[in-house]
Amino acid sequence: MNACDLTLCGIRLRALGSGALFWPDAGLLCVSDLHLGKSERMARRGGAALPPYETRDTLTRLAADLDTTGARTVICLGDSFDELDAAHALPEDERLWIARLQAGRRWIWIEGNHDSGPVDMGGTHLAELNQPPLVFRHIAVSGATGEISGHYHPKCVLRTRARSISRPAFLADRDRIVLPAYGTYTGGLRSDNPALAGLMRPDAVAVLTGPVTHRVPMPRGA
Repeated sequence: MNACDLTLCGIRLRALGSGALFWPDAGLLCVSDLHLGKSERMARRGGAALPPYETRDTLTRLAADLDTTGARTVICLGDSFDELDAAHALPEDERLWIARLQAGRRWIWIEGNHDSGPVDMGGTHLAELNQPPLVFRHIAVSGATGEISGHYHPKCVLRTRARSISRPAFLADRDRIVLPAYGTYTGGLRSDNPALAGLMRPDAVAVLTGPVTHRVPMPRGA
């Protein structure tokens, strides 16, 4: 498995190259910011036309992670849908695909700022989930411990002699882990942005996603 081990509040977690976080002892897979239905929402509002395949691509990767990990519980950490109307507009075959992924599993939708209300998509809808010693929520709260969140779509830029490398990344310190966006059509916020640099401790690390995960000190710029 392409993954990097992290520890939070004594819990062993695995940051997967896909951008999912796996808690092996709990059989729990966590993903954030899927933004399903983004291409439909942009087309409906007259925005840029994007190929309408991002939901299928995201669900294909999620299905692969579920097969690899055998997870019994799935937590979607908010902004699972690009907006509530986009959730309702998902084609029937994609809604059925989500239902198949949910079958036989505990599935929890955490509310995000894009999908702040429940959607008719099965599973349980919560503002946040406490599963001691960890708490799962969409947006990090200053002063929290044992917190797993998303929202910021963190990415890291590393400069080498030959080129710069930019990848979505997990950010982790002894208080929290911030997940990268899992969805196909999602941008990112650089780790040296004040919103992230001010949130994470000075000794925070980043785990770059991709075919091979890389753990590095969290880039903070100059």
